[in-house]
Amino acid sequence: MRETRDLTDIGGRDDLDPLLRRFYGAAFADPLIGPFFTEVAGTDLEAHLPHIGDFWERALFRTAPYGRDALAPHAALHAARPLTPAHFGRWVQLWRATVDGLHRGPRADRAKAMGERIALSMLRRLGGPGAEREAATGGTGGFVPLAALTLRAAV
Repeated sequence: MRETRDLTDIGGRDDLDPLLRRFYGAAFADPLIGPFFTEVAGTDLEAHLPHIGDFWERALFRTAPYGRDALAPHAALHAARPLTPAHFGRWVQLWRATVDGLHRGPRADRAKAMGERIALSMLRRLGGPGAEREAATGGTGGFVPLAALTLRAAV
C-alpha cells in the first residue's frame, strides 16, 4: 500500500474504476452488506461497474452521461429484504475506507461526503422520514452520519 503522503486526488475515470473495483470487492465480501449483492440481487460485478462508474463520473466530474434511476435497484432490494440504517452505515464505512486507502484531496473528500449524502437520501426515501432521525439518534444502533455527530465536553 502507498504511504499517505503518496496518495493523489481522484483525477478522473481512470482513478474511479480501480476505486470502485476495490470498494465492491470489499462490499461483496462484507458479512453485513455482502449478501445484498451476492444473494438478494445476484449482482454481476462486471456488468454493474460501467454503470456505477458512469454514476460517480457524472457526480464528481459532470463528464459522463447517467440517465438511470439510482434508487430503483435499491428499492427492489429493500422490497426483497429491508435495508436498515446499519446497512447504509456499513456502506459508508467501506466507501470512506476505500477512498482514504487510495486517494487524498478535494475530490476524494467530495466523493466521501457525497457517499454519505446519497446513503442518507436513500435511507430516508426507503425507510420514510423517521428512518434518518431514528438512525441519527441511535434508535437502531445503526447508521449515525458523521455530520450529525456532536462532541460534548464531559460535565
